[in-house]
Amino acid sequence: MRVAIIGAGPSGLVTLKYLVTAHHSLGTKPVEVVLFEAEDSIGGTFAHRTYEDAELVSSKQLTTFSDFRSNSDNPDFLSTERYLQYLHDYCTHFKLWPHIKLSSRVLSVRRRDGGGHRVSYINGVETVVHDCDANVPTSLHSSEFKTKSQFGIDKTVLILGSGETGMDVAYMAVNSPTKQVLLSHRDGLLQRFAPIFRVPDPVILPILGNKPDPTRLNVPVDSSSASLFDTAYVHPRLRDHMLLWEYYDFFIKSTLWLVGGSKYGLGQFVGGISDKRYHASKIFFNKSNKAMPYISAPYEKQQNSSLIQRIRSSIIQVPISPTHGRHIDLAPWPSHFDKAGTVNFTNNGRPEYARLSGETIRPDVVVFATGYTQTFPFLSPDSNYHTPSTLDTRSLFHSSDPTIGYIGFIRPSFGAIPLLSELQAQLWTLRLLSPSSLRPLSPKDEAHYKLHQEKSARIQYGVDHESYAHQLALDMSATVGFWEVLKMGWDSDKDMEGAWYKLPLVWALGANFNAKFRLKGPWEWNGAKRVLVEELWDTVERRGGFFAGHITLSGLPMLVFGTISLVLWMLDPLLVLFEGTGKKGGKLGKKPGPKSVM
Repeated sequence: MRVAIIGAGPSGLVTLKYLVTAHHSLGTKPVEVVLFEAEDSIGGTFAHRTYEDAELVSSKQLTTFSDFRSNSDNPDFLSTERYLQYLHDYCTHFKLWPHIKLSSRVLSVRRRDGGGHRVSYINGVETVVHDCDANVPTSLHSSEFKTKSQFGIDKTVLILGSGETGMDVAYMAVNSPTKQVLLSHRDGLLQRFAPIFRVPDPVILPILGNKPDPTRLNVPVDSSSASLFDTAYVHPRLRDHMLLWEYYDFFIKSTLWLVGGSKYGLGQFVGGISDKRYHASKIFFNKSNKAMPYISAPYEKQQNSSLIQRIRSSIIQVPISPTHGRHIDLAPWPSHFDKAGTVNFTNNGRPEYARLSGETIRPDVVVFATGYTQTFPFLSPDSNYHTPSTLDTRSLFHSSDPTIGYIGFIRPSFGAIPLLSELQAQLWTLRLLSPSSLRPLSPKDEAHYKLHQEKSARIQYGVDHESYAHQLALDMSATVGFWEVLKMGWDSDKDMEGAWYKLPLVWALGANFNAKFRLKGPWEWNGAKRVLVEELWDTVERRGGFFAGHITLSGLPMLVFGTISLVLWMLDPLLVLFEGTGKKGGKLGKKPGPKSVM
């Protein structure tokens, strides 16, 4: 079989690795694979569309692949430079370089007579045709912003867009010799945790002078979920119901308010997301929030003037980073620029409009941080190719044509695309080379992992990270049960000290790491247990106290959801019988929810 991959970002590289090495794990014939990259180096967005001082907003525990881990001396959140070095080392370790064609821009992909596809690309000045049996496009987007010097000196900077890139650029601008920095939003923003995407560790009784421990680094949020009774051993009726979403929605809003004074984010006193959009089942968390203290600074005094806020913050408070007298002006979305270059903002009825309405603002620099639109100009329109918006199987391929796979074309509410891309690459490779290794890919399992975006939302490919990862693992029969993991830990203890209890606890209390799904199944790997016991045990051990630790992140959800699932498993025969009589009501499971079942 011949396969073409388009794009040498993390998703393309991990797909290349699984296709190149598939015959070792699956016993199939070797696959002839070529990866085409238009640029002169690998890395995709991280290499060619990054900017000064950029760092990943997802933790290294989730952005590194299962069988090639980050160096232990790396911080939880890698800089783009370190991540690019990791990707280069990954290619070297798995001998991927001979399969990669750099400076090779794909011009067209069309169906070939007799089956398969024909890829035309340009390498330098020569146009080449490459026949193959499958093709995997990866994501694209552009940015011209690179360094702080582009802001100039004593200039007014307007950033359009309040996503992660917009927040990064605003933070860089306010820490440059600029005159004024404005961040414009359409309908509010949602900041999860500050100053970086870690589980919050509030100070108890700061009124007594208590201070945070500067040496303590709590676990990254994307590595803090407990999987037992959240995705593992969840009854299908609970999995497909809104109850799980409602619990996490309440937990997020109440915790944020309790430890930070705002249900929209820690120290976020302005620009909250609209109530229509603010629900755990709909949102993407903005994980780049170092700019938030600067945005809230003009409103902080008013926020802290209320009696209830003074009482709350004297009892418990996550410290807010100082701004040293600088601030960012939050602004509504512009309606237009007049001939003099003055920006006119839409009256959104919010405090930021009233605050700026008397000012005349003429930006010197405008940065568009408005996201991107997925386009595939190389796909031949007369070949009727499906695109990500029309896929019907695991947000990965269409059931009518599994030879076209889209790896990495999903967005988790929080989590990391590289981990999901690895699981997608595993499943898609199995579908191509060994479809009998897969469980039936039931359409009934599609809805529960998808976010419930509004129809008007630009992004319609959101997923719940934990649920989606677990579903893909289930499809590949790569999930392990409680007794299995207990036995694995006991059998491994002579080789890895403490494995008898660490492995089961990481399995139960840890997030759905990709290494967890290589303990068994078609991609079983001997090193998976060591990764979980010796590296990822740290994510369980580092959890803090009541608000940032095992009680709220593990104990309460496991108690609530475990009890509900247990009752449902016991009552299921009666519920089935009751439903069979044609009576309505009493059925838990009418709305799609976020989680999966073991």
